Amino acid sequence: MTVLSVLDLSPIVEGGDVSLALANTLDLARHTEKLGYHRYWVAEHHNMRGIASAATSVVIGHIAGGTDKIRVGAGGIMLPNHAPIMVAEQFGTLEALYPGRIDLGLGRAPGTDGMTAQALRRTLNSDPNKFPQDVVELQRYLQEPEPNQQIYAVPGYGANVPMYILGSSLFGAQLAAILGLPFAFASHFAPQAMTQALEMYRQEFQPSEQLDKPYIMLGYNIYAADSDEHAEYIRTSSLQAFLNLRFGNPGPLPPPVKDFEKTLNAQQEAVLGQVSAASSVGTVDKVRQETQAFIEETGADELIIVAQVYHHQDRCRSYELAMEAFR
Repeated sequence: MTVLSVLDLSPIVEGGDVSLALANTLDLARHTEKLGYHRYWVAEHHNMRGIASAATSVVIGHIAGGTDKIRVGAGGIMLPNHAPIMVAEQFGTLEALYPGRIDLGLGRAPGTDGMTAQALRRTLNSDPNKFPQDVVELQRYLQEPEPNQQIYAVPGYGANVPMYILGSSLFGAQLAAILGLPFAFASHFAPQAMTQALEMYRQEFQPSEQLDKPYIMLGYNIYAADSDEHAEYIRTSSLQAFLNLRFGNPGPLPPPVKDFEKTLNAQQEAVLGQVSAASSVGTVDKVRQETQAFIEETGADELIIVAQVYHHQDRCRSYELAMEAFR
């Protein structure tokens, strides 16, 4: 049976601030834990005025410390921004504090723009082929030490924090397959290469100590409400934010608006049409039908649900109804 999890971008809403965003993140984590969601991930983004989870490992600690059993992790850490040993130390610390509950998802994108990437002491001209080497190095730091090993991650060594490869292309699929790691595909915003990437991952998968067979997580947007009209309405915040980001004007998550579709030009409609393949908007029955069709099409082992909703109570309700659709 397909597992349900949460991907939270810790949205900073218009009229709100970081403190409110992080308080809402913890409240949603507690809420979804009670509902039976499997894991709760936050993501690394920088210079984004609408996302509060830039210090991802700190936010993970905040969530894990305020919950009891739900797995908590990064979806993901953008590894080229960091020295692998520092990531090992951070997640080794988290694993020591919250044993058996921490996940480490890894991506190779900068999670930001070029200027901010330079401020992070990296450049967009970095060799992408170094990402696999960094992943392997990070794995070594989190495993039991080898004889005569000179450098230890303390905390970190022996923690064996489960690792996941994130991606939206064939590169991530192939790397996850070669390393025998779970593959999390960003179909919630970039579904174009999904089918080909999943096929490659399954065909080229090599068993590892962590995983004996392919495991696929797919990002999926669910905007659920007690009526189709209200579901469409609450989704408009996310659509506005996506267009703002795509056209170079990112900011706080805007409030929903009525008749949003009537304001779109042809270019905007085309952009939004590209991300709708992995989305369900409506009541429980509609969500149930559409998500089951998506699962049957993809064979996903896990859906990690995204819902960028302006009003916190609407967001909590959307996750309630999403879980109801799977029962």
